[in-house]
Amino acid sequence: MKYEAINNKLFIDNRANYIKHLKPNSVALFVSNDLLPTNADGSFGFVQNSDLFYLSGIDQEDSILLIFPDVKDGKHKEVLFLKETSELIAIWEGAKLNKSQATAVSGIDHIYWISEFDKVFKSLVFQAEHIYLNSNEHTRRYIDMETAEMRFNSKIKAQCPLHTIQRSAPIMHRIRSVKHPIEIELMQHACDITEKGVRRLLNFIKTGVTEYEIEAELIHEFIRNKSRGFAYGPIIASGASACVLHYVENNRVCKDGDVILLDVAAEYANYASDLTRCLPVNGKFTKRQKEVYNAVLRVMKSATSMLKAGNTFEKYNTAVGDLMTEELLQLGLLKTDDVKNQNANWPAYKKYFMHGTSHFIGLDVHDVGLFYEPMQIGNAFTVEPGIYIPEEGLGIRLENNIVITKDGNNDLMKNIPLEADEIESLMN
Repeated sequence: MKYEAINNKLFIDNRANYIKHLKPNSVALFVSNDLLPTNADGSFGFVQNSDLFYLSGIDQEDSILLIFPDVKDGKHKEVLFLKETSELIAIWEGAKLNKSQATAVSGIDHIYWISEFDKVFKSLVFQAEHIYLNSNEHTRRYIDMETAEMRFNSKIKAQCPLHTIQRSAPIMHRIRSVKHPIEIELMQHACDITEKGVRRLLNFIKTGVTEYEIEAELIHEFIRNKSRGFAYGPIIASGASACVLHYVENNRVCKDGDVILLDVAAEYANYASDLTRCLPVNGKFTKRQKEVYNAVLRVMKSATSMLKAGNTFEKYNTAVGDLMTEELLQLGLLKTDDVKNQNANWPAYKKYFMHGTSHFIGLDVHDVGLFYEPMQIGNAFTVEPGIYIPEEGLGIRLENNIVITKDGNNDLMKNIPLEADEIESLMN
């Protein structure tokens, strides 16, 4: 891995937190993601199962974590099963973790090879009453293929038909939504790498540059700072393309007078950052562009101040909608009658601001969390209002990453240029 070794206190603490939520006499299992194929003998870069990584720090395929707090021998409370390394694997793929290295990474003493899983599991599972299996229960999940986790869960259910099966996902959503101090450090590092990419662009963007050239500058800066690359598919949308929320073609020439919407950010050690900035191609916003930009910025700042412990998403979204409505009225995009006669289920402001303002962020860009419970200290969110005006060929979105603290919140992207005047100054 490119990233520096992570203090295994993170994973030790995470497991201890997870165990607090288990029923007595339970065994819990987590399995790594597949190494996905491309064509012929190729494969995509490996991305670890976020929950397995969160609990162990293990970042390689063919891995299983077993947690059994009430095990009778008192020894096998935490067990890792890993792909056995060899000289041949080391030559062709690069060496995998050996047992001592796995202990150093995870803080887990009992390490077996994955070929031993069935034997060891059988010796332990019949002591347990409950089996906790994990699954992807993200509300935005759309996966048609059968994953390694699905296959593994089916196998365990078939082997243990009389055990009570419990779900780990609700526990993971709860505990992962509150960030450990070490996690916040890793997220800050991802944001700092993103800042370097943005500052690189401020001296690069000019009339005639292509969107993919901008993408190339970013990936260069991210990788040279030990990131794996983009935390998600980069959106580099100039002119009217900025009104396409998930524009990913990144193939157009940036024209004089256009604004580029950049929704781009780096990952670091599997942790995501998520940034959006809007830059004028020629280094200078027009009067209208700056009016829209500053309207979005005012909403962003007010929304950020509302991300605090105790607030609810229902109140938050309503308040942000009211702020955006007022800004759109001032910009002449909405009329008073539009607001007066609006559909309560789709308010008038949604014509120009149709997406949500905030989502959880962490190991995943759209991280797991509890939207139906009040915000709490340690939650990490994006804040990303936008105004999209297709008839003007203009889309403005601004986005930072915020962690709620006992004193308010901490903006992990506070050092990345945001004010329109500052951006113009740096570009010129």
